Amino acid sequence: MDRVSGYADEAGAYIRRRRHLRKPFARVFGEGGRSVAYDAETEEGRKLFTAAAALIEVAGPLRQRPKK
Repeated sequence: MDRVSGYADEAGAYIRRRRHLRKPFARVFGEGGRSVAYDAETEEGRKLFTAAAALIEVAGPLRQRPKK
């Protein structure tokens, strides 16, 4: 029980730090459930955010052209 409680405390502290910083980040999940978070200020983060924006643009709802 102490071990689970310790993990919960660490997770809560992590969430509080993220809320406090309010910096965008990209999380990438790999094999085995491992994940890596990239801040938007890093080169890798910028590349991920650019790729994500392109995917959102392509996969987003169709926009109608303005009528002339």
